[in-house]
Amino acid sequence: MFVITKVDECRICESKDLSLFLDFGQQPFANALLNSPTDPDPNYPLALIFCNTCSLVQLAHRPGQEDLFSTYLWVTGTSKKIHEFSQVFCEALLSRTSKLQKNYVLEIASNDGTLLKPFKKRGYEVLGIDPAKNIAEMANKAGIPTQASFWGKETAQKFLNDRGKSNVVFARNVLPHVSNQRDFVESLSLVLTDDGVLAIEVHYAGVILRELHYDSVYHEHHCYFSLKTLEFLLNKYGLYIFDIMESPISGGSIIAYARKQKSVPSDAVKKYREMEKKECINSLLSWQGFSERCKKHRENLLSILRELNRGGMIAGYGASARSSTMLNYCRIKSNLLPIIADKNPLKQGKYTAGTHIPIITLEKMIVQKPVAVFILSWNFKDEIIEELRANRFSGKFLIPFPDPPQIYS
Repeated sequence: MFVITKVDECRICESKDLSLFLDFGQQPFANALLNSPTDPDPNYPLALIFCNTCSLVQLAHRPGQEDLFSTYLWVTGTSKKIHEFSQVFCEALLSRTSKLQKNYVLEIASNDGTLLKPFKKRGYEVLGIDPAKNIAEMANKAGIPTQASFWGKETAQKFLNDRGKSNVVFARNVLPHVSNQRDFVESLSLVLTDDGVLAIEVHYAGVILRELHYDSVYHEHHCYFSLKTLEFLLNKYGLYIFDIMESPISGGSIIAYARKQKSVPSDAVKKYREMEKKECINSLLSWQGFSERCKKHRENLLSILRELNRGGMIAGYGASARSSTMLNYCRIKSNLLPIIADKNPLKQGKYTAGTHIPIITLEKMIVQKPVAVFILSWNFKDEIIEELRANRFSGKFLIPFPDPPQIYS
């Protein structure tokens, strides 16, 4: 069992005025896959609170980041969509960077280095940092220099001493994962040059609220940012958002571009600010409604799964971390979903945490001829459907999000 502590003050503004609005009960760590269904399978509280001072949506408890990230199972390079997006992202970031000098491009939480490869091909020196030793080793073998370490002031100071500041820094899908958001952002500011550009990607709270992405809530994600709360945090450390673009990853992410100088925000930034006010994204009442909608979604999803099972076996696809919350919250076990296929060899042969469903290769799943595939990694559904059709799967697909669940035939 790991240590998990109750949060008594907001992660970014330190207010103690917090309201609990959604409790998922006791859940395992999403990536704590089992070697055997009889292995120890500890559970920890998983609930959401709202800060009535700054509007940040966040977990009510804090696990230690060393317990979650020292080894890791998600490998960026397993996704075709991310490979394609890496080229688009590289062009977008470089186009927003003025007076670019080829000192070095720094990525925080660089995983296997997939997003740094396009920069390296363009002649830039690249450096990655990732806390997972097993993933950092993969990146180094692939030719992307990567340090296995957690990001914070101590690490940032080491980079400054060894390499100096960088004028291109990016951190994709990592800020919500860290246990101390203030230290993380302050360290980004320390290592960024005065005329440099920071790109920071987060799963957007507005999309989570609108499309009911409660499967994005798990112990690795400490908080869920709107533009308002992200700006509040960055501004504390002299970073100012000047542009925003949408990301196709995570089923609804935004990439915010920031500098150390204040400037006129783009039309995209203005649009998001106006939209957040109109849709009441930074309102406790909206998130209380989100909680009620989660309960209805669970009932609907279980009803559909039971109906599909009457026609034959259902298989899952994508033993993603986000699927863990949904499977455990909806109490979907092997009686409703006997197998889950996944392309990641680090996951094959293991069992899902909490629900103990075996994870197998795609080839083994196809042989069993399921009548339908429940796409758990639904944010990659187009890629998955294309792959399954290419493997002669002709059955139906169940897509759980956005709400309501849909059956594709």
